[in-house]
Amino acid sequence: MTATAVEPYLLVADDDAPTRYFLGDAFRQFGARVVFAANGNEALALARNETFDLLVLDCRMPGAGAVEILTQLRNDPEASSGSRPAVASSAELDAQAQQALLATGFHAVLLKPCTLADLRGILTLAAVGRRSVPVLDDGQALHTSGTPAVVQALRGLLRQELVAINQELDELAVDPKALEARLHKLRSSCGFCGAASLSEHIVSLQQHLKLDHRGAMLPLLDFRRSVRETIEALPGA
Repeated sequence: MTATAVEPYLLVADDDAPTRYFLGDAFRQFGARVVFAANGNEALALARNETFDLLVLDCRMPGAGAVEILTQLRNDPEASSGSRPAVASSAELDAQAQQALLATGFHAVLLKPCTLADLRGILTLAAVGRRSVPVLDDGQALHTSGTPAVVQALRGLLRQELVAINQELDELAVDPKALEARLHKLRSSCGFCGAASLSEHIVSLQQHLKLDHRGAMLPLLDFRRSVRETIEALPGA
């Protein structure tokens, strides 16, 4: 029997009615359930009381904007959606402002007007909040690479590669072609080594690169965190 896919559960908060309609209709086309908020206070109350897979928050709303909402949620241990992935949306953001939002803790930045392709990429973040993937999956590694000795050797090489990528990531972030090439190679290495969690983040990053930076910033914060977690879990840490 085939398992039934779980519908992503989204909160879309925006004070512009046409924007809410477009985002809601698009996300529902992709199989998501959507709850709406027309202002910041309403969004904050919903996110505190319900567990969403993804929060899409407008930067400027009556009551509270995206940054204020996310800050309050992250600092509230009782908030049901306090640790869920979040996207900041806005029609007016330069590159510096977008980077500042990512540094605040948003997983991506959605620039409006956006396309269905942009939203499909954003929706992949909803899975981050639902899945619990191990940093290292020994069973997967053994199945792929054969013996514990081979796995151990490959993991040592992977650690060296991740240390280099962690140091070069700021430069790679402004060179999409170079970043894509490194991700393609790294994804293969992760598969041989059973680096399950990092593999998930690589897939997410590759999907965002396909957007050509048009409607969403890359989720580099989570990727960097996953790289560091994997480094710490690998032999030689």
